[in-house]
Amino acid sequence: MTPGATKLVPMNANASRVALLGLGDMGAAIARAWLAAGHAPTVWNRTAARARPLAAEGATAAATPAEAVAEADLIVTVLLDDASVRATLDGLDLAGKDLVDLTTGTPAEARARAAWAAGRGARFLDGAILAVPPMIGGPGARILYSGDRAVLDAHETALTVPAAPAYLGPDAGFAALHDVALLSAMTGMFAGIEHAFALLREEDVAPAALAAMLAPWLTAMTGHTHGIAAHLESGDYTKDVASNLAMMVRGNATLRRTAEEQGVSSELLDPYFRLMERLVADGRGKEGTTGIVDLLRA
Repeated sequence: MTPGATKLVPMNANASRVALLGLGDMGAAIARAWLAAGHAPTVWNRTAARARPLAAEGATAAATPAEAVAEADLIVTVLLDDASVRATLDGLDLAGKDLVDLTTGTPAEARARAAWAAGRGARFLDGAILAVPPMIGGPGARILYSGDRAVLDAHETALTVPAAPAYLGPDAGFAALHDVALLSAMTGMFAGIEHAFALLREEDVAPAALAAMLAPWLTAMTGHTHGIAAHLESGDYTKDVASNLAMMVRGNATLRRTAEEQGVSSELLDPYFRLMERLVADGRGKEGTTGIVDLLRA
């Protein structure tokens, strides 16, 4: 091959005619995964310059969204937000087409988008990407889908290229809901990690040394997830509880005092501590932490 030449990949005979709208980091990564697998997407981006490198690699660059979707049977949006999806698709003829929205949004937005698409004669599938752009096309990437299963079945060859699909059911809001649930749990974990590093920040302890202890400790604690699920399913919040709320609330006082001694704010932990204290005050000290789920729903 001549140095600098683009490697040509044979066209996939089973490829859907795909229009990809949105070429930010994630959209570009998805486009390149399709190109590497022998698909030839038509791509569009509000800033046209972002489409040029992909056109050089084999994609077709469209000047407008209407031009992109005209010959497509599968439309994939990876845009900034739900408002940008609406603005991009507004006025386009979507009758008989399949729309997959991979734009980050809320469950309510996904459900409204499903109804919006149905009103324009299109089938709709919402997706939540559980990956960062460098993971796209690799074995660790996953996309949660919900909505019309027929869309996933019709375009399985194309939709499995960027990431392994996981279908959650016909409710279009489920992909976004599960995505936010996972991200919420991750955010809480990050808060605890950052508090832990703050406690040792001024000590003669290498951050890498704490990380080496912290990562396996957190991995070991993930079994608590299954315990909460079992409690919620059975309704018995005391079953198999090793450290009950009364014990934990007493221990929380030590966590607070230690933070004060180290000159560290406990503001990341205090809201959680207060919820535990409410349950103990209500006479539920023998339970585990599952009752906090009910307090958050109140």
